[in-house]
Amino acid sequence: MIRIGTKEVQGFETRHNEALRALAPECMLFLRRTEEFPLRTAGRIALYGSGARQTVKGGTGSGDVNVRHFVTIEEGLERAGFEITTKNWLDAYDEVRRQAKPAFIEKIRQEAAALGRDPVTFGMGAVMPEPEYELPLEGEGETAVYVVGRICGEGSDRRDIPGDLRLTESEKRDIRKLAEEKEHLLLVLNVGGPIDLTEIPEIRNILLLSQLGTVTGDAFADVLLGKANPSGKLTTTWAPADAYQKIGTFGEEEETEYREGIFVGYRYFDAAGRTPLFPFGFGLGYTDFSIESRDTAIVDGVLEVQAEVCNTGNAAGKETVQLYYSAPEGRLSHPCQELGVFVKTKMLQPGEAEIVTLRLPLENMVSYDEEQEAWILEKGSWTIRIGNSSRDLKACCRIGLDSEAVIEKVRKVFGNSGFEDWTPAVSSYIYANEKTEVPVLKADAKALHGIGLFERNRLQEEAEQETLPETDAFSEQELAEICCGRFSDNSKKQLGDSGSMVPGTASESAEAIRLHGYGKLTLADGPAGLRLAECYALDENGSPVKFGIGSDSMVEDFFTEEDRERVYGAARKKEEQYRDAQHFYQYAAAIPIGTAIAQSWNPELAEYCGSIVAEEMEIFGVNVWLAPAMNIHRSVLCGRNFEYYSEDPVISGVIAGAVTRGVQKHSKCAVTIKHFAGNNQERNRMYNNSHVSERAFREIYLKGFEICVKETQPVFVMTSYNLINGTHAAEHKGLLEKVLRQEWGFRGVVMTDWTTTTNPGADLPGQKYGNSHPSRCIIAGNDLIMPGSPQDRDGILGALHGEDPEVTLTKEELNACVRRILAVSKKLS
Repeated sequence: MIRIGTKEVQGFETRHNEALRALAPECMLFLRRTEEFPLRTAGRIALYGSGARQTVKGGTGSGDVNVRHFVTIEEGLERAGFEITTKNWLDAYDEVRRQAKPAFIEKIRQEAAALGRDPVTFGMGAVMPEPEYELPLEGEGETAVYVVGRICGEGSDRRDIPGDLRLTESEKRDIRKLAEEKEHLLLVLNVGGPIDLTEIPEIRNILLLSQLGTVTGDAFADVLLGKANPSGKLTTTWAPADAYQKIGTFGEEEETEYREGIFVGYRYFDAAGRTPLFPFGFGLGYTDFSIESRDTAIVDGVLEVQAEVCNTGNAAGKETVQLYYSAPEGRLSHPCQELGVFVKTKMLQPGEAEIVTLRLPLENMVSYDEEQEAWILEKGSWTIRIGNSSRDLKACCRIGLDSEAVIEKVRKVFGNSGFEDWTPAVSSYIYANEKTEVPVLKADAKALHGIGLFERNRLQEEAEQETLPETDAFSEQELAEICCGRFSDNSKKQLGDSGSMVPGTASESAEAIRLHGYGKLTLADGPAGLRLAECYALDENGSPVKFGIGSDSMVEDFFTEEDRERVYGAARKKEEQYRDAQHFYQYAAAIPIGTAIAQSWNPELAEYCGSIVAEEMEIFGVNVWLAPAMNIHRSVLCGRNFEYYSEDPVISGVIAGAVTRGVQKHSKCAVTIKHFAGNNQERNRMYNNSHVSERAFREIYLKGFEICVKETQPVFVMTSYNLINGTHAAEHKGLLEKVLRQEWGFRGVVMTDWTTTTNPGADLPGQKYGNSHPSRCIIAGNDLIMPGSPQDRDGILGALHGEDPEVTLTKEELNACVRRILAVSKKLS
């Protein structure tokens, strides 16, 4: 750990920002493009829109990062030599937003009062929609850039309203007018997820900038001037707001029904015969490519497809080749096609070609058969296609499977959803004029039988070879406290900011671990970088005193003065006491949001982002990063989708695995993949019951976690708040022991999300479901109750001593969790 006692920019900051600026264009993509862009030189430019000056670097909540400075689009253009001619418009729009904010806050307060709720907790994460406005479009220059900005975050979902999922009337009016009046117009989307662009079909140039962290404005200027070429692809389907599936429910207070089953995202659009605005996997750059399949073969149970990619345009660029498989019609209903594997080319110059090889183990194409309780491959002809989006593919071969192959038997553990999943009447999406004369590869079902069990046995053997520390020297109270994080009996720390040694960290391990000679675990939030306090001093005992108390709170807008005094009063008095002491600084880099990293379709880029975070972990004294977040984009309205990667589990698992590798190749740094599992909305997230079938849960919502765990062995897994068919995820032994540890071979530590066991929301009138019980979490294999409290410790001891009438905890169950925590503490110290 290094305490940085100067405010001067450090070398690692410069190095990391330069690297992020270089990789950020791979996360951008054009949705529409003409030859009007890139611009050849910087000049006078008319800049408009909510994201022009109030650029969004990332979402709110735990996904935010307190940076030294981040570059807005306005600043990035000026640094690149542009003269912005619309300063008056930008000033006026700032005033419009400033005036709209009090009315929005009052509206939230009134809604909370009507429900008898505390406005602070009710308003957590709430984001004001972009307001309507009437401002003259003054500004000279042949080129206009209009930036649509949207922000969302933890605690609140998006809404299907203007200013959020939809464009406002003001935005549509001005975008159309600029398209008519200006010689060149570029619409820039500074957003964390889809917005409905249905009503502006005439706009010819649309750049999905996304939210790229510290370097957002500089990276945009590089792309605008053609100094860098965007090469991203969508990881979520963009469609009219009314076109997304309504079969399942979303945003319900207590019960959420995943009736759509496995038909999520592009799987639904294909099955329902609906045409998206921009399909999954789509993206344009400054050049074009051709993709032609070459050799195909099955080698030792692995499909190998070689493809030649040629840059047919006039600029350098990268292309992503995507391989999809289509299952034969059989007993089970299947999506029309599913992503199997992908590969990104190197930077190709105009006219240059590259041969890439896509490898897909046949067992990765499995479906879960609830009747057999097994992963299977159905008999018949499987079609394999390659291309550069889910709607631009060509058949390259077919695989003939002579009989059904049972890859692995796995018991059902997730209970009954209460309904039958939706299935389409027919497979609606059909490739017109598809060639039928493609190579047919024969696959031997007998050779595939049981291959999953072989892999499971291998993973279990590796786990059994690890020797875990013994716990004989620990008292029962110490054992209970080790499973509860670090707390004190009179602690009044701010939620998500309770670290004692590194200011701004989320929590630490129990003191008992250190007293017995093991290293301390220091946990910092993510997933767009390290969420730390920017500035602090040390008191006479060497303990940090954080400055800027409450300035980064998700609920600050809804506090009264009494609230601020109650929550921050003591800390601010101490802050004032040390105002003249030596200051220390913790400026971390904000990497691109999760969705943007995934849009690169580049695991090497994702791994590099992870390594940047790990370097800063080492500098600031953090060894556990509470990221990556990898839940599925089930609905475009989920408020935390910006943290997550995709609607598809394959790209989610591959990118999360790459980030994990980047962090954990630094031997004293660990990730925490989250939120495990089925956390797909923010409304009443702690007490919402996800009704989901065994098949859909395994194929869609667990598959990405499975890929990440099996390929990279993350050190930590964090459980989600929600229930799964009536059982809290944090208390779900089937999820944590049978699936995560026994089926997948996970060897690390499981922790709860914060206040899973102690949140006061359980006491709200009419709340159907309560909090998780700390002892039930331990019994289920959830090792670490975070952030920990006296109530958690006492609850564990009560169940251990037979004093709890509802739950009994054995010493063996408690020891198992403690031993895993000690092993990880030793590894990371």
